[in-house]
Amino acid sequence: MICQMLNKLQVYENDPRVNLVILKGNGRAFCAGGDVTSVITFIIAGHWSFGASFYRKQLTLDYLLGTYKKPLVSILNGIVMGGGAGLSMHAKFRIVTEKTVFAMPEAAIGLFPDVGASHFLSRLPGFFGEYVGLTGTRLDGSEMLACGLATHFVHSKDLASLENELDSMSSRGALDVPTVSQVINRFARKVPIKQDSAYKRLEMVNSCFSRETVEEIISSLEKLAREEGERWIMEAIKDMKAASPTSLKIFLRTVIEPIAWEEGRMQKLKECLLREFNVLCHIMRRTVNDDFFEGSRAMIMEKDKKPQWNPSKLELVSDEMVGQFFNKVEDDEWVDLDLPPRSDSLYILQSRL
Repeated sequence: MICQMLNKLQVYENDPRVNLVILKGNGRAFCAGGDVTSVITFIIAGHWSFGASFYRKQLTLDYLLGTYKKPLVSILNGIVMGGGAGLSMHAKFRIVTEKTVFAMPEAAIGLFPDVGASHFLSRLPGFFGEYVGLTGTRLDGSEMLACGLATHFVHSKDLASLENELDSMSSRGALDVPTVSQVINRFARKVPIKQDSAYKRLEMVNSCFSRETVEEIISSLEKLAREEGERWIMEAIKDMKAASPTSLKIFLRTVIEPIAWEEGRMQKLKECLLREFNVLCHIMRRTVNDDFFEGSRAMIMEKDKKPQWNPSKLELVSDEMVGQFFNKVEDDEWVDLDLPPRSDSLYILQSRL
């Protein structure tokens, strides 16, 4: 499917008859993610590089979407998780509805939020991106619009009319970004976010998730829980303690490392994808541990919901262990991610405040 999408999008980009591309799902989901079971099965039955090949193609597709030359509209009317975020968050226009449910729950299966998450989550206001990636929390359409993950909110009943209007405009000739934006704005609505949303507590989120280590983040949340006792705090603690300790530390480093240097938070999508692929390859070949395989077994395949993480505690995951995931992969079967030169995407996610 990834190869088919990649080929078709390349054809559409170079076809003068195509003026606009719309991405949408068929059913109750936009995209709930990649087929993790198949990836794991390919690796176990064959070689770790089979999994790396899958992720190489997936990240190449994400890069194409993030640098697409023609107006690209993602309509997220339903579930958007994991790999689905990579297919949608890199589009210039990201339309959500009252049915949208977004999450990056990879740490719960021993992976980490990838598909460019170190790019689009690190640019959210304050440290909301760290909160989303570390907890795997679910956001609705209004929260996505508020934090900048979405560009527009349109009621699902109006989507067909919106598509017809975009199709009509496209049939008249080439479209530029301002014109597409004007069309979508006619259907877009302002919606309030729910009162118990963590985004309404951004100051609290920032005070906890601005810490330099996962241990400090959890400690801050536990202290805040004793003072406030709000549900989002308790759920954040619960979700992080259930996730792979190694995965949590990997993700935090992917979003902290790019902003550690001057102008680092404006690191290009290409650089973020290259770094993520390097980490993914170490995970596939089990350089440090097999948390991805154990998490997939427990949460997706056998579904006993009792993964045995190795190491099992955050304090046992040293900086040296995390650093190994960011080192060059020393393996004869390793092939680097080769992303072709392309112009930067025109879209800009809301910056950190």
